[in-house]
Amino acid sequence: MVQEKRSRISGLTVVLFILLFLFLISIGEVFSQSVTRNDVPPIKERLFYGGSFGLQFGTVTDIDISPVVGIWLLPRLNIAAGPKYRYYKDRYSGSTGIYGGRVYSEIVLLKDLNNIIPVGLHFGFFLHAEDELLSLESSFWQYQPSSNRLITNTVLAGVGISQPMGVRSSLNMMFLWTLNNAFEDLAFNLYGNPEIRFAVIF
Repeated sequence: MVQEKRSRISGLTVVLFILLFLFLISIGEVFSQSVTRNDVPPIKERLFYGGSFGLQFGTVTDIDISPVVGIWLLPRLNIAAGPKYRYYKDRYSGSTGIYGGRVYSEIVLLKDLNNIIPVGLHFGFFLHAEDELLSLESSFWQYQPSSNRLITNTVLAGVGISQPMGVRSSLNMMFLWTLNNAFEDLAFNLYGNPEIRFAVIF
């Protein structure tokens, strides 16, 4: 158990160093962009919407709905928030409803790969950091239930790939790691490491 925890901490340290390195590379560009008051687009043009939808069937049925609304604070920095609902069913343990909310921020490292390597691929790359609060049914998630529901706080961070689908829309794929052990004392863990997510933004 101790060795497993040390391995988890070691892996987490590597991820944090990689994210910090990428952040330091991009942060200079983010904050060195001179934006005057006349250059700032109106709020309507800086708002974006979207979210993610997950679907899994089998031994475990997992339906995840997570819409968001966000705003670009800078040309390469955004924040977003939204509610989250998840229906989770295990063939042997029954089903449960999970709900809550999340807030996240993203920094764009590279808007268009084709500008650096002209191979016709227009992928973008970004960093993603997220804080999520979820309400779980105690009788389903705990070996010894203590109340009707319990609150978990999960912090996730990682990298993402963005594929433009229009002027304002994109399909994003993210690889996220949990930075805390929110589910360590529970019967199940909602997230893998990495957690792979897909989202549509418009």
